Amino acid sequence: MAKATVLLFLVLAAAKAMAITDAAATSASTVSVRRSRFLMMQQGADPYYCSKKSAAAVCLAAGSPGPTCCGGRCVDIVTSGDHCGGCNKACKHGRTCCGGRCVDLLSDRDNCGSCSNQCGNKCNYGFCDYAI
Repeated sequence: MAKATVLLFLVLAAAKAMAITDAAATSASTVSVRRSRFLMMQQGADPYYCSKKSAAAVCLAAGSPGPTCCGGRCVDIVTSGDHCGGCNKACKHGRTCCGGRCVDLLSDRDNCGSCSNQCGNKCNYGFCDYAI
């Protein structure tokens, strides 16, 4: 009798597990795809697609991210970290694109803490004349 009870519990547990798996598969296929509004805010506007022929018309239009066509997208090579100073010239980790140059905002005298923030003497940790 004990063996029959254990067998009955095993069969019921297996049936319940299969029912849960089927329900999860059914609900996963009916879930609508939604994008988080927070992710959409981080990604910014849709990119402007361009080609060599259309670059002048598309990339110079109002609302375009930048005047240069790089890899089929309009970009600003003055501020873009992925296209700093030219197409596909990415800044290394810890560097920021300022005026088309990759700079270290923590130690650059001409860009201390932010782009175009010039220091009189020395830039340390993004602060002008810190701990002289």
